[in-house]
Amino acid sequence: MRRVEETRRAEIRVSDLVLAGLMVGLGLVLHGIFPGIFAGMKPDFSLIMLFIVIMVIPDNRVKVAAGLATAVITALTTSFPNGQIANIVDKIITTAAVMGLTAVLPRQIKVVGVGVIGTLISGTVFLGTAALVSGLPATFISLMMAVVLPATGINTVALLVLYPLAAKLYSMQGVQEVSPQKAR
Repeated sequence: MRRVEETRRAEIRVSDLVLAGLMVGLGLVLHGIFPGIFAGMKPDFSLIMLFIVIMVIPDNRVKVAAGLATAVITALTTSFPNGQIANIVDKIITTAAVMGLTAVLPRQIKVVGVGVIGTLISGTVFLGTAALVSGLPATFISLMMAVVLPATGINTVALLVLYPLAAKLYSMQGVQEVSPQKAR
């Protein structure tokens, strides 16, 4: 009996993996089709969906898998010159940082904290890595002011809208087990 309980705890719920995959894919699609809001700036839906996966799904293995998938997808679709390595480093570090943030932030400020701090970490790591790997098209400070800070506001507002919907849908998803007697 004890071994069965340990096995169940060790298993990754397929529904969590499917949800994480759908969120990562949805982030990619939304990022591709969403028009620029202000001076061509638009929310990074890949990052927003990664944040939602990290906040909604309790299994750390699924969170890490979603972070790695987001890293690969954003590296493959970046328009930043030589931004592939920067995207991979950025998403791996951001995933770890946001997982830590969700563990320490109070529930009342978790969504805003993750939106602001997570996006700032992501932007800083991305630009820092890009500067080391291939150089930046402008100064680090000017890119932080012109790109990362507006993206932080846009991502946080988008996260405030999308997170409650995702959390509600996740909480409605119940694991329905059929007992052997009811199956007959």
